[in-house]
Parts: sequence; structure tokens; C-alpha cells
Amino acid sequence: MTFIETLPEDQASGAVTEMYATDRETFGRLPNFTKAFSLRPEAYAAWRQLNGAIKNGMDLRRYELATLAAARRLRSSYCVLAHGSVLMDKFIQPDAVQAVIVDHRAAGLEPVDVAVMDLADKVAGDATSVEQADIDRLRSLGLTDGEILHVVLAAAARCFFSKTLDALGAEPDSAYSELDPAIREVLTVGRPIEGDRATAS
Repeated sequence: MTFIETLPEDQASGAVTEMYATDRETFGRLPNFTKAFSLRPEAYAAWRQLNGAIKNGMDLRRYELATLAAARRLRSSYCVLAHGSVLMDKFIQPDAVQAVIVDHRAAGLEPVDVAVMDLADKVAGDATSVEQADIDRLRSLGLTDGEILHVVLAAAARCFFSKTLDALGAEPDSAYSELDPAIREVLTVGRPIEGDRATAS
């Protein structure tokens, strides 16, 4: 559900039909976030292009950690569930992902990963709090200025997407209810999963 009307799949046409078909093929279902953009498919296309450009320029694991940190700061259940799931599927054991959500500084991550998440957290929470020392810290850990820029871009872009979904009342897809209950509870940092309002935190 969303607070605004969305186009049902059987009533879609043109760009919306294409958008729905692409995401159904990509995700194996039609996500609620896709439907949330159904009245403005051109905005969704622009988002996909921007986020793709950011993601393609980054190490994927670093992108996911930066995105997770920003989404957690924004209390976006949808994005924490989505990107936490990617981390569990491709990079980190489930119990480690839980630890990262609870406190990434005490989760056994490498210093560079902690610094990346610290910066992304600051960008999402209050970008004016970022200082030269934050950038120099990442430089000292081996990141180039271009790589640091990508961390900032990933976090800033997440603000757009997460805030849009939450402002429209888009609930995380019911498929996330299939996650282990303990993991699901930790990853649900804001709005509840579709059909499971009792898990809101």
C-alpha cells in the first residue's frame, strides 16, 4: 500500500508497463517501490540511471555497506531489508549482518569498512557534520578521492530513494517476512513489512 494511488498492473500502459515488466523480471515479483513510482515512471527511470552510475563505479560490497549505513540512519526498513539481504546473499553471514546493523563499529569489520559506514551515516544524518578528518581517514586507509566521492554519492542518493518511499507510505514487500525472525526484527528499523505491522520499531 501507499498513501497515494498507484496504477494496478492490469491497467498500466506505455512506460509504466515497461517499468513493471522490467522489475518483475529483475526481482521475481513486482516490488512495492516500483508501484510507488507508477504515476511518474520518468522519475523512476532517472533514479535507476543515477543509482546505476554510482553503483557501477564502486566495489559492490562497499556500495552495499555504504547504502546500508545510510538506510539505517534514515530508518528505512525497506532499504535496510533489501541491502541487508544482498549482503547476506553475497558477502557476509547473517549473524554478521545483524551485528553490523546493531553497531557496525563492533561487528568485526575491517577499519576501511567501518570508516566507509561512518561517512555514509554522517552524510545521511547530517551532511554538515562531515569534516576534513572524515575524508583524510578514508584516504589513510587507501581510498582514492574518486572512491570517497562514490561513498558520498551512494549515501546521498539513498536519501532520495528511502525518503521518497517512506513519505509515500510504501511498505517493504511481504517477501521479507520469509527472513529468519531474528534477522527480520533487526533489519526492520522503521516502517513494518507489508502485512506485519506488529514488527514496527
